Amino acid sequence: MQMATTKTLNNIVLNSHAYKKFIAPTRIRLPHVTPLTSRGDKPLSFTFQHQLEALIFLHLQGFESGAALLQAMEEDGFARKHIAPPDGVKKSTFYDAINDRGLLQLQELFAQLCQDAGAVVSREFAEFGDLVAVDGSLVEATLSMHWAEYRKKNNKFRVHVGFNVNQGIPQKLFLTPGKDGERPFVSKIVNPGQTGILDRGYQDHGEFDQWQEDGRHFVCRIKKRTLKELITLEQFDMDPETFIFFDAKVRLGHGQSKTKKPLRVVGYRIARTEYYVATDRFDLKAEEVATIYKLRWEVEKFFAWWKKQLNVYHLIARSPYGVLVQIFAGLITYLLMAIYCAEQHGERVSMKRVRQLKTQIQNELRGTHTKQTEAICHQKRPPDELNART
Repeated sequence: MQMATTKTLNNIVLNSHAYKKFIAPTRIRLPHVTPLTSRGDKPLSFTFQHQLEALIFLHLQGFESGAALLQAMEEDGFARKHIAPPDGVKKSTFYDAINDRGLLQLQELFAQLCQDAGAVVSREFAEFGDLVAVDGSLVEATLSMHWAEYRKKNNKFRVHVGFNVNQGIPQKLFLTPGKDGERPFVSKIVNPGQTGILDRGYQDHGEFDQWQEDGRHFVCRIKKRTLKELITLEQFDMDPETFIFFDAKVRLGHGQSKTKKPLRVVGYRIARTEYYVATDRFDLKAEEVATIYKLRWEVEKFFAWWKKQLNVYHLIARSPYGVLVQIFAGLITYLLMAIYCAEQHGERVSMKRVRQLKTQIQNELRGTHTKQTEAICHQKRPPDELNART
């Protein structure tokens, strides 16, 4: 009887309706992604779908290493049946895949899921147009990652992200060594017609001219001491009761660094801190310009949440290729959360909903297992089996 019971337990199909709903957008989109094929005559045992769902599982469960993920795919009943290949995955196969293939497919899938998320996540601040917060985040790298040289005996790489503020979702990403500059990526991230929201590190008078030439709008904080040459002696009309203390059409800088195209500078004061913001948005009220700059903190909150809750920066790869594979999988996980929260709860991504999703998946797995196990345990044994056991 012991052998029969074990065999029945091994046939239990661990499943979760919540996980199926969560992962469904990727399975709908996979047929539209460039197929990942074997480079030899032997077909892939660890397919792109296996690679994708393993990395999503990594981020969703918050594993801090590739070894922990591989152990789960070997020992966890759900991961073994629904994440890993039928015959399991070897350590060498897994790491070869992460560092050598799947990046194109992940990038294509990311772009498609951006469209899907954009269709279901509610828009905010639509009256200000399309807002994209641009920022870079330094990530600690190992000493063996020579491509990420930052300072002597200190390697870091930088992730440049464009964050759709209207819908709270990432839309573009680039990876560079840590010592590379951030400013060149604004033109790659912000499309013509969109408004980039930028911190002081992006202040560049030549770029201000170029962005206006290209039709890329911007709201960028500038250094307080930046020279401001008034185009006219009169400033824009301001309410004396407002927190705005400066609003004028100016040229910035001096000599060769002076902006050729006029722009607008809004100065405002919050909690005794003065902010000066340069923009080409003359169509907005000064208070609205200040509000837009304040929204830049949305990308900061995204970085903090992304790092802490999804463990995106617990690196399981060392090559630039492998790091991008892991990060794009993390972005895809975030987009899946955005779609799930919007469709199931009509809300934006929040830690509350993520914890709820993880708990629901685990409860459904335990519930399925417990129910079937109890049914097995309560089965009436034939007399011959009872006699055999005694």
